[in-house]
Amino acid sequence: MFHRTARVIEHVRLAERTHRVRLECPELAAAIRPGQFVMLRLPGTTDPLLGRPFALYDTVLDASGTPVCIDVVYLVVGKMTARLPGVEAGKSLEVCGPLGKPFLDVGTPERVTFVAGGIGQTPFLAFARELLGTRGFGGDAPRKRTEKVSLYYGVRTASLAAGVEDFHAAGVDVQLASDDGSIGTKGFVTQLLASHGKTGPLVGCGPEPMLHALAKVAAAWQVPCQVSLETPMACGVGICFSCVAKVTTPDGWDYKRVCMDGPAFDAAQLVWN
Repeated sequence: MFHRTARVIEHVRLAERTHRVRLECPELAAAIRPGQFVMLRLPGTTDPLLGRPFALYDTVLDASGTPVCIDVVYLVVGKMTARLPGVEAGKSLEVCGPLGKPFLDVGTPERVTFVAGGIGQTPFLAFARELLGTRGFGGDAPRKRTEKVSLYYGVRTASLAAGVEDFHAAGVDVQLASDDGSIGTKGFVTQLLASHGKTGPLVGCGPEPMLHALAKVAAAWQVPCQVSLETPMACGVGICFSCVAKVTTPDGWDYKRVCMDGPAFDAAQLVWN
C-alpha cells in the first residue's frame, strides 16, 4: 500500500456531475488491480477530515508500456466530491492504495456480463481490459480470459451516462437503460438484462436495490454472480469497522469488512436486507 501526494495530470467532465481525474503515481499504477480502490483526500485541509473511496477506472501507460497514472471517475454527491472539480491539472491530491481485493476469478467463460447502475460502471473498464487480454495489471502480462464482455448500464437519465465511449473503445458491447427512456431502453437495467436471456457469469456494481435484483436474476439462472459494494467507508483499511456487510457462514451469518474482504463479494453469500 502506498500513501502519496499525487499530481493531477488531467481533470475532465464526462457527464452531468461526473468527472474523471488522472493522477500521476507510477508505483500505485503498477500495483493496483481491477476491483481494488484508492482513498483520495484533499491536501492541506481538515474539512473534510477523512478521505473517500474511489474505484480504479483505468491505468495509463507511457510510451514504453509502463503504468504511470491511474484514472478515477466520480459523481458529485457530497462535500468532498463537490470540491474535487476545483483540483485542476497541476495541483495535487493525497492518494492511498491499492486497497481492498481484486474482483473474484471468473474463470475462462465465453462471455462475461457486467451490470452497472448509477456510477457503478467505474470499476469495470479496467476489468474489461484485463478479461479481454488487452491490458495486464499488478505486474501481470496480458492474458485473454474471455471472448466477449458486455456492459448493461442503467442511469436515471441520458445526461448521467458517463464513459460509454471508453467502453466501446475497449471492445465492450454496451447495452443502455434509463428510468425516463431518454437513452437506451426505458426501465431498470436488470429488466433489460433479463429480457435478453440467460447469460453469465455476472458482475454487478451499483445501488443496493439493483444489486439485490441482480442476485435474484443470477439465482434464477443458476449462474455465478459477484457484486462490488458501494458501502460508505471511513478509514478504508479495516480499522473502524464502519463498512461491514452481512454474509452467510456455516454457523449462520457474520459481518465482513467491505474495505478488507471486498469490495467484491459472491452475491449468493450476502444477506440482503
